Amino acid sequence: MSKFLDAAAETAVKQGVSALERATGVEVVVAVIARADSYPEVPWKAFALGTSLASLAAVTAALFEPGWEAFEAVAETAVAALAAGAAVALAAVWIAPLARWFVPRARRRAEVLQYAQAMFLEAELHRTLRRDGILLLVSQFEHEVVALADRGVNDKIGSAGLDPVIAAVTAGLQRGGLREAFLDGLSRLEEALVARGFRAQPGESNELPDAPIQRRGPP
Repeated sequence: MSKFLDAAAETAVKQGVSALERATGVEVVVAVIARADSYPEVPWKAFALGTSLASLAAVTAALFEPGWEAFEAVAETAVAALAAGAAVALAAVWIAPLARWFVPRARRRAEVLQYAQAMFLEAELHRTLRRDGILLLVSQFEHEVVALADRGVNDKIGSAGLDPVIAAVTAGLQRGGLREAFLDGLSRLEEALVARGFRAQPGESNELPDAPIQRRGPP
């Protein structure tokens, strides 16, 4: 799998994580995935839409061609509908914006959140000494950003304390730069943590890797 961050961007994000941890003492994991779910229903929805639109177009054309024989009209309508449905289904497999159109926003959010929760446990962010692990996850297909924090952070910043971080990353992604989006998010996160009294303590060790996680996600 080709990485979402090239070597220079990966190094920059890793350094950003290290700097934040040295300043605040928390443990941060940054991750980017291609998608949180395979959404197997998308091609079928696309096929149904393409077939419906082609059928409508064929029936409309038939109304203006009264000389068609019935069998010929039915056959051409069926072939056109199936071909159009297959074309739209294939396009939905390869064109992410089209595929995303068939997945409701609530479903996309739920899938990314579920993936983030699983990754939080897998990366052992819940096992840090001070329960201060934070996961910052970007899912490319869904266009969703999730920030999850352990109770040692949530108890101090509240349930909405990471919203500005999510907003900063989202704004960076809208400008088109994953590297800048992560760096902006880390900067905003450091500001929020420092403002609430988070400081690194002498002798603390780095409990988790600082390099960003990059994955394709589910098949």
